[in-house]
Amino acid sequence: MRGLCWPVLLLLLQPWETQLQSAGPRCHTGPLDLVFVIDSSRSVSPFEFETMRQFLVGLVRGLNVGPNATRVGVIQYSSQVQSVFSLRAFSRREDMERAIRDLVPLAQGTMTGLAIQYAMNVAFSVAEGARPPEERVPRVAVIVTDGRPQDRVAEVAAQARARGIEIYAVGVQRADVGSLRAMASPPLDEHVFLVESFDLIQEFGLQFQGRLCGKDWCAEGRHGCQHQCVNAPGTFHCACYRGYKLAADIKSCLAIDLCAEGTHGCEHHCINSPGSYVCRCEVGFVLQQDQRSCRAIDYCSFGNHSCQHECVSTLGGPRCHCREGHDLQPDGRSCQARDLCNGVDHGCEFQCVSEGLSFRCLCPEGRQLQADGKSCSRCREGHVDLVLLVDGSKSVRPQNFELVKRFVNQIVDFLDVSPEGTRVGLVQFSSRVRTEFPLGRYGTAAEVKKAVLAVEYMERGTMTGLALRHMVEHSFSEAQGARPRALNVPRVGLIFTDGRSQDDISVWAARAKEEGIVMYAVGVGKAVEAELREIASEPAELHVSYAPDFGTMTHLLENLKGSICPEEGISAGTELRSPCECESLVEFQGR
Repeated sequence: MRGLCWPVLLLLLQPWETQLQSAGPRCHTGPLDLVFVIDSSRSVSPFEFETMRQFLVGLVRGLNVGPNATRVGVIQYSSQVQSVFSLRAFSRREDMERAIRDLVPLAQGTMTGLAIQYAMNVAFSVAEGARPPEERVPRVAVIVTDGRPQDRVAEVAAQARARGIEIYAVGVQRADVGSLRAMASPPLDEHVFLVESFDLIQEFGLQFQGRLCGKDWCAEGRHGCQHQCVNAPGTFHCACYRGYKLAADIKSCLAIDLCAEGTHGCEHHCINSPGSYVCRCEVGFVLQQDQRSCRAIDYCSFGNHSCQHECVSTLGGPRCHCREGHDLQPDGRSCQARDLCNGVDHGCEFQCVSEGLSFRCLCPEGRQLQADGKSCSRCREGHVDLVLLVDGSKSVRPQNFELVKRFVNQIVDFLDVSPEGTRVGLVQFSSRVRTEFPLGRYGTAAEVKKAVLAVEYMERGTMTGLALRHMVEHSFSEAQGARPRALNVPRVGLIFTDGRSQDDISVWAARAKEEGIVMYAVGVGKAVEAELREIASEPAELHVSYAPDFGTMTHLLENLKGSICPEEGISAGTELRSPCECESLVEFQGR
């Protein structure tokens, strides 16, 4: 008889299920976490329990079920609590219906308080499928019971409500109204339902659906939410997109600045974006695989720097660097060996030669480099009587005459001026001739140089022949300080001129050579080459020098220094003796 009863019950209950389903269009409540807490104690008859089961199926069919809509969970209780399925178990309505139809009653006591505690701590936990509190998804519990609880419900129900769970209490037949009111959320007239029998429970189903699917507050467009409006039973609330949080007015949204929280871990810069952030590196750096730390870019490793020597990676890009002793060229890539002679104050008296990372000094042929490695041996190979003939005509001009005096002093610097060594005399000529100082007047280079600087410019004409005559007849006389011919001291004449002579030079130029005077001619500017050659001793190539202007005549200095020093003569340390002395005669006869 019992086996025939259940098909009959199903036929009788199907209209109730159909009535709930056809009550209206499917309910669109927005996101909702809904848990049914079903009393399956021994006081609930099989018929009543089947009625409750069909009630649940009809109610589920009227909901908008889905992961992002309404999530449904079912627990049953008697003396213990059993989870039929959790909020995360099913997302399809068919699966929920199948689990509800397979539900078997526990048929024991009525521990309603224990069931509420389980719902609060377990069924509505995130692990069981409830959405996190910050998403502000409503949590609704529907408790269906037919009797008086055998444990306390007021305290645990208050805790559940404090955690944001909205409780509907549905009592059937013998249910205790006081307990229902202790469990339900305020206002009680909207959350407490009492029906006379289980066959009338569908009335609660219709009311509950109407409560859930009541007014669509969000659709009216007056909610004022900046981002999203979320419907809830009888109300609504505002929500923000990911990366934003609700402002104090609970309607507008503020971007969450994750960078400002200081937990981003970015080595250089943190760039905030809604709900996230990205790390950025400074110029010249690249982000590592951890997306937080930065590494300097090695531009040289790209292989396109074209540096001749070395590539150095900098924040601004590759830079070429030359090895020691080389300089980077204007193209920024090639290198050239450094000419230390041009780049440093080398101090070489004659010539500087670059050699790799260093340099060395050279001296002209016939002269030795001194111990300091820079200066050359002076004119100490023999004694010399040197007379300088300086053109003081108007064509020279005062500023050039000063250059000539400076040039003369540079020659003096080279000589070993002393009464026993080199003696220097100076003659200036123009339309007349004037001895500035004779050979025997000054015994040191400093005195000679001072006297040269004191010479005053004569101007007027260019009587070169007259100057040569004065040199031959007077300048090399013993009265002027020249040493006796018997001592074989070389006599050297050096003439500076910048133009054609206004008198004849041939007679006295020849006479000077006949007298054994070695003549050097230095021409500047408009000097006549034929006259210079006639004045100078043979060979003319060694005794004639020329400069285009007074500013460039310093290049003649080294040639003159090497030429004025005689290759042979009396050494600096040799005592001058009269050839008529006895020792001199004996030495001569011996030779």
